Amino acid sequence: MPQKSKYSDAQFDQLTQDLIAVLEKHQAGRDLSLMALGNLVTNVFNHQVAPQNRQAMAEQFSQILLKSIDTKQAARKE
Repeated sequence: MPQKSKYSDAQFDQLTQDLIAVLEKHQAGRDLSLMALGNLVTNVFNHQVAPQNRQAMAEQFSQILLKSIDTKQAARKE
């Protein structure tokens, strides 16, 4: 069953488009984009998540990220 978000699709889509636009504006390639986004995620964990919850939340985030990558589709393209 899909999870219901407290954020609207429009709000989520706009934020995502803004983040992509910044990366494009700076002509950030894959490596720089991943480094910057990784630092952004780290900053969110360090400043918005209680220290005792960071490890578990980071592991959950990592698992969701891994599930969102369609490795079977990527393997077919290679």
